[in-house]
Amino acid sequence: MGTSAAVLTGVDRPLAVRDDVVVTSPREGEVRVRVAACGVCRSDLSMQDGTTPVPMPVVLGHEASAVVVEVGEGVSDLAVGDHVVVSWVPQCGRCYFCGRGQPHLCQAADAVLLAGGLLDGSPRLQLDGAPLFQMCGTGAFSEETVIPACAAVKVPHDIPLDVAAVLGCAVLTGVGAALNTAAIQPGDSVAVIGCGGVGLNVIQGARIAGAEVIVGIDVIPAKLATARAFGATHAVDATATDPANAVRDLTGQRGADVVFEVLGQGPTMEQAVAMSRRGGQVVLVGIPRLDVFLTLPVMLGIVLQERTIKGCWYGSSDIRRDVPLLVDHYRQGRLQLDELVSRRIELPQVNTALQAMKAGEVARSVIVY
Repeated sequence: MGTSAAVLTGVDRPLAVRDDVVVTSPREGEVRVRVAACGVCRSDLSMQDGTTPVPMPVVLGHEASAVVVEVGEGVSDLAVGDHVVVSWVPQCGRCYFCGRGQPHLCQAADAVLLAGGLLDGSPRLQLDGAPLFQMCGTGAFSEETVIPACAAVKVPHDIPLDVAAVLGCAVLTGVGAALNTAAIQPGDSVAVIGCGGVGLNVIQGARIAGAEVIVGIDVIPAKLATARAFGATHAVDATATDPANAVRDLTGQRGADVVFEVLGQGPTMEQAVAMSRRGGQVVLVGIPRLDVFLTLPVMLGIVLQERTIKGCWYGSSDIRRDVPLLVDHYRQGRLQLDELVSRRIELPQVNTALQAMKAGEVARSVIVY
């Protein structure tokens, strides 16, 4: 009897739940884990609809918590029975970027992200006698999987694993964008375009950082209501008013100190620049299609205005520093995790969860194994 997993076999095809996936033993520097819970993220949808290319067939899922069940050779900091948060960006701790305090840009992660395997480029899952690729070196839409040990961060046993799962992507990315990538000062004004799972975490990251005005912007009223619950002081329906004008009206016509774009769309990226103040920051968090380009007036819009436009990858997170910090924020009541989980589902409901996310019905559906 194999392991149950949700497999993507082609662009725009529904995931097929198979119960005959084979999980091989971990190699050196790897661990085998029993997945406890996995969030359904827009990045999963981006691979299903072809926005982000991925080798197939592939097991999607990357925002997970798990329990270690087997440890490969050379792994000394994890043991069987440990509870872990899974990171979809392994951080080796040895490369140029890890050595410069930028482990989210780890060179070792490139093979994981591009090849659909682990650090050596090969997967540890098999289906019908052939290799079965793993999204971001995880493949957490599976009851069990094998991941690099440097992609697992131990968490205390008293943290519920169903809510710990969302730490691995939405929270590290969103809160990290606010606390790590941006330079939010207490009293700042912040605008967030896109109030989905990641956007909500940008909002609560801005709240934790001490922002005074936090404007959530979306086109779905339910998302705007949720944004207020996570710390937005104002909500702007972009179908009812021009969001750039609305942000200027809320900031003495200056524009926001920091603007986050969390949708990955060219027009909203340009809106983000338009609603930022002179000397302000624009942080691009959303992952766009490869054919998205920006057209900006460099002299009048950037140089003379001294705006900073920054990319944000994985919330500029150091997982071994930031996961414990986020756990502490959660314990102290500053970080809302339970409220992020809109629905708890089982693996066969994964396609319904992807559609619910596409329709904007949920902040996060979480598969609980």
